[in-house]
Amino acid sequence: MTIRVYSVDKQASGQFDEGKIAEQKPIGFPGEGSAVDRVGTLFYWAWFRTKEEATLPMHPHRGFEILSYLVEGSVQHRDTLGNERTIQAGGLQLMQTGTGVQHAEKYGKETSGFQIWFEPFMGEANNATPTYADYEDRDFPVQIRNKATIKTILGADSPVRTVADAQMWELNLPAGQSFEHVIPEGYSIAGLAVKGESTWQFGIDMHQVNANDFTVCEAKMTQTLHIQSKEQADSHIMLIQVPSVLPYPSYKELK
Repeated sequence: MTIRVYSVDKQASGQFDEGKIAEQKPIGFPGEGSAVDRVGTLFYWAWFRTKEEATLPMHPHRGFEILSYLVEGSVQHRDTLGNERTIQAGGLQLMQTGTGVQHAEKYGKETSGFQIWFEPFMGEANNATPTYADYEDRDFPVQIRNKATIKTILGADSPVRTVADAQMWELNLPAGQSFEHVIPEGYSIAGLAVKGESTWQFGIDMHQVNANDFTVCEAKMTQTLHIQSKEQADSHIMLIQVPSVLPYPSYKELK
């Protein structure tokens, strides 16, 4: 049972459209310099932010399941499958890129969110028909537990289905409040602190987690993760649970 905390200087970064889109990457692409290169089926995680309108031109993907979740603002999406859609704050789009798809995005002012790649078994995914789906904020179940607000983005009653084994939650934790989650044996929680300071305890291991920190908790046996928000301010945390080890050959091994 371990907790590893990675500050911003241990993460990768990037930018697009002449710097209009800035990215903090808890898990970057190979060679980008992030201390974490993957967590099980979680292959890539970027936190993007814009201050003004910005554009990503048409570009291709294949095989991976690519999820974009918006915290603020809006994104206009178009792709070679014929989809033209706009995603608002709290919404999500999922591309299962299969045999291949190209897409472009236009970001509104003051937009932020996450692009996350999950790796399914590429021996099957590379031959699958590509798909696109999007969801609004109201489509996702929300529960209140000990004053913590937990929005289920993947797993349980979420309408979103990925092929890769993954669950995801958005946690809003008021100042001084706590949250508990049982991590099954063989699984890990990857957490990104969007704002606020909190204390994470996993077994006898305890760490302070600051805003922008990336935290990975690996369960060698079933164990409860405790997160306690500091008294001074609320915490906003994104949590993703995946197998600690990719349960099939990676795309690199299949090349």
